Amino acid sequence: MKKIAIIILSLLTLSLNAKVKPGIEVLEEMGFKGLVGKNVGLLTNPTGVDSQLRSTIDILFNAPGVHLKAIFAPEHGARGDAYAGDYVQSYTDSITNLPVYSVYGETRKPTPEMLKGLDVVVYDIQDVGSRSYTYISSLGLMMQACAELGISVMVLDRPNPLGGKKVEGNFVEKGYYSFVSQYRIPYVYGLTIGELAWMINEEGMNRGQKGTDVPKKCKLTIIPMSGWKRDMLFNDTGLPWILPSPSIPYAETAINYPSAGLCGEFNGYLQIGLGYSIPFGAFAASWIDADDLKAKLDSYNIPGTAFRTIHYKPFAGSNNGTMVHGVQYFYTDYDAATITLTQFYVMQAVYELYGKDPFQISPKRIAMFNKCCGTNYVSSTFRKTFKVSSIKDYWSKDVKKFKELSKKYYIY
Repeated sequence: MKKIAIIILSLLTLSLNAKVKPGIEVLEEMGFKGLVGKNVGLLTNPTGVDSQLRSTIDILFNAPGVHLKAIFAPEHGARGDAYAGDYVQSYTDSITNLPVYSVYGETRKPTPEMLKGLDVVVYDIQDVGSRSYTYISSLGLMMQACAELGISVMVLDRPNPLGGKKVEGNFVEKGYYSFVSQYRIPYVYGLTIGELAWMINEEGMNRGQKGTDVPKKCKLTIIPMSGWKRDMLFNDTGLPWILPSPSIPYAETAINYPSAGLCGEFNGYLQIGLGYSIPFGAFAASWIDADDLKAKLDSYNIPGTAFRTIHYKPFAGSNNGTMVHGVQYFYTDYDAATITLTQFYVMQAVYELYGKDPFQISPKRIAMFNKCCGTNYVSSTFRKTFKVSSIKDYWSKDVKKFKELSKKYYIY
């Protein structure tokens, strides 16, 4: 049986204010152990940088004895030159003159031709900690392809910006596996990308997009971070935040994404800050009375969550130039808040005030909403009552089980 290799260094105990070193820096300090003399592929994007903003592409390309032969581009492209949802095209990198193979287009699982001649594929992408973000799906499909061909995979670990303790949401259920719900994990999973890769490999979760493929283990090596602790949010790390996609410009936006993104699947329902300076950070519409909405939400006494009224004109998107009114939200006690339920409380309040049903406004988007939720139970049950209480227990039913499972794969 192939076993995972986790390279753990003897590190000095660091203070909470010490700077975190991402996996690429630890790898460099190790003299690129595991890559020297090897033909290497790299799955990365602009977030693959060290603390001095040097690209992992360039670091590996210039590393002594490392033969970087190919780059693999996920959603948004290897150098960040593709917009959300746009197909990424294969091309030649202008800096290294290496082939860049798209794994976000007609091909999502790398083909044998793309991987031909490689000994190891390195993964270095900043995760956002939410299941529906497609980079972890690209990682899984790469692991699957490499397992089939006997190619090793090396994951350079990075912080989970939501921290290592926050777990929310139900498991993905049969019939709802997709590129935005690739694994049987909660919506917010509280693991670093290295820990997640380890769990996927060992637990046989890597079953492809349909969830029916026979899982195969790859030979997996994880290069851990130095100095990261489970209670750290990204701003505690001292690392620069490089936006992993255009709509996640700040570290805080990674927390906002699971708080509002599901609601955002209903086009034409609520403006959630996209096309403005606070993406995923607000809920608004031209027909909302901001004071009424805030008062209604305040009456719910939602743990760890506070709201303020906001009025703004988006400068892009479907509400471009239209004044909208609503609330911006803040987590006053992050540990106490269930961040993924924030959007459901807002939908409850909007329904109670205005009778607006997002499932009727955008029926074509229900399928995608269900894919992101990993179930149709949430949509079918919530729309009957528009009460968070009707779905709260179901949404949280797998959290304890997952926490018990995932502890086996803690590196930090």
